[in-house]
Amino acid sequence: MGPTSTAVRRVRPWLVALLGVLIALSAMVLQPPASALADETDDGQEITDFYFAGVITFDDEPIPDVTVKIEGNGFDAETDTDAEGKWRLYVPEKETYTLTVDEDTLPEGVIVEGDSASQEVEFALTNTKIVNLFLGEGVRETTSFIDQLLSRIVGGLNFGLLLGLASMGAALIYGTTRLSNFAHGEMVTWGAVVALLFTTFWHLPLWLGIIAAVIGGGLLGLALDAGLWRPLRRRGLGIVQLMIVSIGLSLALRYVLQYMIGGSTYQLQGASPTPIKFGPISLSYIDMIGMGTSIVVILGVAFFLTRTRVGKATRAISDNPQLAAASGIDVDKVVRIVWVLAGVLAAISGVLWAYFRPGVKWDMGMQMLLLIFCAITLGGLGSAIGALIGSIIVGLAVEVSTLLGVPSDLKYATALVALIVILLVRPQGLLGRRERLG
Repeated sequence: MGPTSTAVRRVRPWLVALLGVLIALSAMVLQPPASALADETDDGQEITDFYFAGVITFDDEPIPDVTVKIEGNGFDAETDTDAEGKWRLYVPEKETYTLTVDEDTLPEGVIVEGDSASQEVEFALTNTKIVNLFLGEGVRETTSFIDQLLSRIVGGLNFGLLLGLASMGAALIYGTTRLSNFAHGEMVTWGAVVALLFTTFWHLPLWLGIIAAVIGGGLLGLALDAGLWRPLRRRGLGIVQLMIVSIGLSLALRYVLQYMIGGSTYQLQGASPTPIKFGPISLSYIDMIGMGTSIVVILGVAFFLTRTRVGKATRAISDNPQLAAASGIDVDKVVRIVWVLAGVLAAISGVLWAYFRPGVKWDMGMQMLLLIFCAITLGGLGSAIGALIGSIIVGLAVEVSTLLGVPSDLKYATALVALIVILLVRPQGLLGRRERLG
């Protein structure tokens, strides 16, 4: 035992030294270079495979410490130019972004040439994009907050009125049938597609395309009720089953429309090249015609509901369908008229939406569907006038929100915030009746 223990004690220091040398060599061999370890730039940007870059100069001299910002698709970042005027901004993916130069950081009397210090930038075939920024002498004229607010309010009213047309039709359908029609967005798209086919594809006059869109919308509503909804109602399907059918119908109609016009975005005829100025408010003649048309149609629907026999029957069915049927009202006939009216209103809204977006696309109605439901719920389920008021609130919330600092990608979410706030105060909606809850 004694000699063996002495030998182990003699060998152990050599083993420790040998292991230390091996560990040190391994660390030197396996350690990556410093550039590979860095995952962030000096200004805190995360390094990715995609970036925009450029050089800012004026009179052939580089300008340092100019702030350049990028935003879009839920992402934003900024950086400053170095001593040579160079800058680089990394982004997470190849998408379209908005690049902005902070003109307060430019030398006095120097601005970015053009109407704005911001521009849209996108990648080509490569993962990098060099952006040329041209500077010039001048002073940027800024618009006051009040002027911007007035302009956004008018834009919100324009959007709210065209949204109200679609929402009133969907509200009438819900009031008379208790159906939440998820295919109503495709009825909106259908109106725009018919107008597109007659004008842009077949080169017919715009007025003829609008008439064809209105007739086509009414025929679509009539066909859907006669061919699908009335047979299903007679079979006694429940509300949940009907709602699921409407979701399937929405998908089917959407891809039929895509098959008809393809996946591109098309422009309707008649867009005004130069807007008309009313002080700080800028409107094209299409905007003014659209707002006037919306107001006239809405007044017509109000007259129909309050002054005509069928309109009063529609309100009676909405309040109590069993009592209305017992009173001698032909419920099926009234419901069919409501579907035709809803199709006409959706088609007009689709044409106006095509100018507001702008452009016609096969899935454009789907973008409006959530806002339609939001407006209907906000105004009170089943109330056409309530849906109109809810639509105007949604339109104002969407347009004004970006002025208050909400990113443009999230502006439609402000409609849901407005909905939640109002429902917390008045759960039945603005014009809904409390006894309908539950």
